[in-house]
Formats: sequence, structure tokens, C-alpha cells
Amino acid sequence: MSTLAPIIFFAYKRPEITRKALESLALNPEAGESELYVFADGPKEGATEETLQQIAATRQVIRSRNWCGTVHIAERVQNYGLAQSVITGVTEVIEKHGKAIVVEDDLVLSPYFLKYMNEGLDLYEDEPQVASIHGYVYPLGEKMPETFFIRGADCWGWATWARAWKQFEPNGQKLYDAIRLKGEGRAFDFNDTYSYMKMLRKQIGGQNDSWAIRWYASAFLKNMLTLYPSRSLVQNIGGDESATHMDEADTGNFEVELSPSPVILQKLPMEASVQGTAAFETYFRSIKPGFVQRLKRFIKKR
Repeated sequence: MSTLAPIIFFAYKRPEITRKALESLALNPEAGESELYVFADGPKEGATEETLQQIAATRQVIRSRNWCGTVHIAERVQNYGLAQSVITGVTEVIEKHGKAIVVEDDLVLSPYFLKYMNEGLDLYEDEPQVASIHGYVYPLGEKMPETFFIRGADCWGWATWARAWKQFEPNGQKLYDAIRLKGEGRAFDFNDTYSYMKMLRKQIGGQNDSWAIRWYASAFLKNMLTLYPSRSLVQNIGGDESATHMDEADTGNFEVELSPSPVILQKLPMEASVQGTAAFETYFRSIKPGFVQRLKRFIKKR
């Protein structure tokens, strides 16, 4: 019988958001038998007293109960920033366990999230073309297969293995040049419906420090796939009043209902879903341009 994957949870300075996320995690039946690693980021240089209080309150929430069977807490003294925190945290845990489930503090999870993640990790463990398992899916507005593959990788509730994570390339310039050389910029941008190439250029130029755009590009260049559910097992609540990267009014464009039932996994052919890719493109075209720009600012922080 396969062991349950460890869970990595990243938090910073939003105590109530963190509480909601951890409470939803604890409602998963598998949580009591799972190992949880929490990385709590530290204050930036010159942080205000209010920020220091928020960081302290967040850490108090983290320590308020045993959210999983075993809990390890790393409280950073200095500020790593989300990109460095994710890259170092995921690398550390995966080197120890060989696989991991990754969650950030603004994600509320379905009670079926861990079941789906662990089953997906088991099902595709020996498929080198599969980069990750993803728990969130956009409100696509059409009936989708129970699960489907999209080329690349994603960042809102995901899981991966050591064999896939070792493909992560932190150098954005190398990734950008390779996509250009292969003539795949249009495909990387979902048929020019979403400007991921621009986001990658901004990462290179220091205008954002997104780990997620580099994870997507790394998997994309290796022609790797990520598994998505037809019904979302993750809600992003990062647009509430405590958010710093997105307006609350914008969240409706990617607001989803958590699936009321488990997602059933069956092994799929190793190819990107034509229907799924087209549905993503249609979704990106449908959201208003102003929202797209604000969503980019939100995602790029990842």
C-alpha cells in the first residue's frame, strides 16, 4: 500500500485566511494520517509593527492545533519571499519523501482534495511525462471529462514527485530562450489568449519573482502534462480584504464551487486534452481584459 504524500503549507501574514485554509485541510479524512510541513515566512526588513503582529498572529494560528497527524513548523527569521520559500521548501521536502502535495495559505480545500491528490500521485508515479496533479480548475462553463491533461504545470493546490521537480529550471532567461527557439511562444500562451511569455519576460527583468511561471515553462518545455479535475477541489480566497495582489471584486472570474463528490481517477493516455486546452483558451478569451491584467499581477507573485 502506498504511503500518503506529505503536505507542504506556505504562510506569511494573513491569520484568518490561514485558519480557513488549515481548517479545510483538517477536514480531509486523510489529514489525520498525513505529515504536514508548514513554512511560515519572516518579516521584510523595516516591517511595520502591524505587519509583525500579523506574522505573529499567523504563527499562533499554525500552532493552535495539530492540523494533521504529524506537523513540522519552520518559522523563518527573515523574509524569503514566496518564490524562494516555495522553491526551497518543496525541494527540501521532496528530497526527503520523494513526493509532496503543495498548498498556500489562501486556498480552501474540498474534503476530497487529499484523496484525489494521493490517488493521482499513485496512479501516475511511474509516468515520466506527467509533471503534476492539480486540484483547481477554472470555471470552464462546459462539461469536461472527469480528469484531463493540460501541457505544463500549475500552482493552485498541486502535487508532484522528485523525478518531475528535478526538471524545474530557475533561470527564466534559459526558459524564455528555449521556448522562442522551439517556436512555441503561441502554444505557451494558449493560442495567444493569455500572455504567459510576457509574464516570463517580466520575471527575467525583475518585475516579478514568480516561481509558478518558471514551473509552468519548465514542464512545458519537457512536453510534460498536468492532471486537472473536471470539478474544482480548491477555492482561492486570496481576493478578500487582506489580499495585497488582487481586488476582491475581481475574484468572481475564477470563483468556483467545491466539488460535492470525489473525483474518480482512471488512467488516461499520455497526451494533452484537445477539449481541455480549447476550454482553457475559451475561458481566457471570455474574461474581461482589465481582469486579465489584474489576475496576472496576482499570479505572478507565485
